[in-house]
Amino acid sequence: MQVELLYHTPDPERAIATAARLCYAPVGASELMETMPPERVKSVLSTIMGSGHFSTLEHASYAFAVDGVSRALTHQLVRHRIASFNQQSQRYVKFKGDIPMVKPASVAADPECNRLFDEAAAAVAEAYRALVAAGIPAEDARYLLPNACETKIVITMNVRELLHFFELRCCNRAQWEIREMAWKMLELARPTAPYIFADAGAPCIHGVCPEGKMTCGNPYPRVDRSQL
Repeated sequence: MQVELLYHTPDPERAIATAARLCYAPVGASELMETMPPERVKSVLSTIMGSGHFSTLEHASYAFAVDGVSRALTHQLVRHRIASFNQQSQRYVKFKGDIPMVKPASVAADPECNRLFDEAAAAVAEAYRALVAAGIPAEDARYLLPNACETKIVITMNVRELLHFFELRCCNRAQWEIREMAWKMLELARPTAPYIFADAGAPCIHGVCPEGKMTCGNPYPRVDRSQL
């Protein structure tokens, strides 16, 4: 899995603080953007994050490129509706030779299961290539392809949705592959807006686990925003 931060709103914390401050300021956003001192930016962000007035977080966005993940992951990912996605097409991209697959560690660790997985993947690849060679359009041959197929996707989310995504997908109860991707995304985003993303991640990092009796029982270290 490769995760790259393609682009983000320049100086996202200042942009968000500017949008929030504009509601109560007699001057315009451009002047606020240029003149607000750093301590005022942090003060405004503290109010935003403490009060839950998160609409201002929507004024900054992040775009990520993700390669080497499975279609099983992206089927989960696109359920996050307040986001934009562009994914490698199995309709227009014809696979030649081996078809890259994501193999779960649980399968790879068991010799017999590993063999079954590899044999099934090879059979699918052979049948797919035979269909394409016979003139079947790639958009029809792809019906054979499994969730394990590797894919590439570009993801864009605003900060509000990104924080929600991290809450759901950084949790230990999230599926392992999308959890790994979410943590990689967070590691890339945090340095660009350290105050906003300081306690981002699973709910247990900044509050109470919502899973009840389904909790993993292994919470992440708590981050106290009041000490930042």
